[in-house]
Amino acid sequence: MARFRILALSLALALVALPLPAVSPPALHGSGGAVATDEPLATAVGVELLKQGGNAVDAAVGTALALAVTYPEAGNLGGGGFALVRTAGGELAALDFREVGPAGAQARMYLDEHGEPIPKASLRGPLATGVPGSPAGLYELHHRFGRLAWKSVVEPARKLAAEGYRVSFHLAGYLVEERAQIEPFAESARVFLPGGKPLEHGALLRQPELAATLAAYAARGPKAIQEGPLAQQVEEASRRYGGILTAADLAAYQPQWRKPLEFSFGSWQAASMPLPSAGGLILALTEEILRRIERDGPGPRFGAERDHALTEAMKRSYAVRYLLGDPATSLLDPGQALAAPYVGRLALSFDRERATPAAELAQGEPGREPNATTHLSVIDAEGNMVALTTTLNGLFGCGLYVPGLGFLNNEMDDFTTAPGRPNDFGLIQGDANAVRPGKRMLSSMTPTIAWSGPEALVLGGRGGSRISSAVLQVLLDVIQDGDSLQAALDRPRLHHQWQPDVLEVEDAALSPETARELERRGHRIVPSKPSEKSRVNAVRRLADGTLEAAVDPRGTGKAGVVTELAPR
Repeated sequence: MARFRILALSLALALVALPLPAVSPPALHGSGGAVATDEPLATAVGVELLKQGGNAVDAAVGTALALAVTYPEAGNLGGGGFALVRTAGGELAALDFREVGPAGAQARMYLDEHGEPIPKASLRGPLATGVPGSPAGLYELHHRFGRLAWKSVVEPARKLAAEGYRVSFHLAGYLVEERAQIEPFAESARVFLPGGKPLEHGALLRQPELAATLAAYAARGPKAIQEGPLAQQVEEASRRYGGILTAADLAAYQPQWRKPLEFSFGSWQAASMPLPSAGGLILALTEEILRRIERDGPGPRFGAERDHALTEAMKRSYAVRYLLGDPATSLLDPGQALAAPYVGRLALSFDRERATPAAELAQGEPGREPNATTHLSVIDAEGNMVALTTTLNGLFGCGLYVPGLGFLNNEMDDFTTAPGRPNDFGLIQGDANAVRPGKRMLSSMTPTIAWSGPEALVLGGRGGSRISSAVLQVLLDVIQDGDSLQAALDRPRLHHQWQPDVLEVEDAALSPETARELERRGHRIVPSKPSEKSRVNAVRRLADGTLEAAVDPRGTGKAGVVTELAPR
């Protein structure tokens, strides 16, 4: 993030340039639309739907369905997500299609008779599965805002499933890495571990059952998945491996439209997801704390002062996460958190010369979340915008692949499965996020749209608890420091989530001088693990109306644009 990236002053007070990561190709530019996703085939679907006259929602939904086929570690019909829309006329809408606890869920279902967490119970197998929201959510999003016929939006994904695609290098690697998650389930192994070995790079992967489901979905909408033979098949597969998900749970699921969380970000306006996303509130709260502790101006563009301020602001915002949950059970709502007294109290404890120990911010521990999430961003020629994030939680979800649907999620681990105890990702949460039937588990997904006059930025990412801090830093780079879109995505990042009390730093994010100064102030610096780095995909409209798309160099995504639309 340019504003907080360090090109430290040398002893002679001259700026010393730090090495940046390898320079990515410049963002793509066009006038007919822009798409950025984690997977090239899915990006191509979005671009093609725009060329066919579809709007941003058509492209986003078609792309999300393509990701369910070509990006099975995170794209899904068996998970859920959030979508944020801003229409060309300025209307804002937020769709929550997050999973919910099954009717049979109980607060202590992942504890043994001694109250100890049962290993892997909330992570592997269908007992870890929340009721999927993607089928109903994607349909609802298109039903309200789409332009093209529903069947034409679903068809590209159906074709990819039926005809197959070549396994990418990254998918082949994930299958090797996550073999233990997939192997216990015969249905999963048959598709992804044929002959007992993970699919290799370049292998042709066809999914005829999934293609048949998508054909039915195109014809009948979500009822094709939530009711009838497929729903019964999901229930039977769940019970076979000890799960509690039922056909009745699927039939009862409903997505919910919510009021977007709106806030100012520098001189721009912004909107993100409200609860049950913690991401939008963390984003808005961090910016507001920064605003208060920098009342005299943001200070030098680079240096320890700026990184210290950013770290302390993030630390305080993430501490608040302990109080959050489903809107019906959350102990704090965004209005309270962003109110002047609450923000003022958080900012008042900031010490310019000392890192505040996490123990002095005694809300609770936000910890880590898994990062099997995928985000896509779209702008069309008219100015409609969509930021859409979906997730299975862990890579390949709970590991169970239901023929005709795909991998089921393991989102139940995002609940407080063992109050006061860390889950497998270090997450300690409170009763506001306890396991309950029909309730939505807390999430870090942060689909976000920001705008100022004709300019706009649509972004989001994957990376669990690191999503919010990554989105924050890209926004700061573009809005406050004037970086180009690709430069903002390329910048090395910092991350502090309160607990564990460490400052995660990507390569080249800090000069040696700055690192020493931050350590002197009490920050414990650790290198970011490659597997845990966040990845942000973004599209942008410039002041002259040009559209651009760019993807994070940390991933394997693809940007796509429509250079111009043919006359209708």
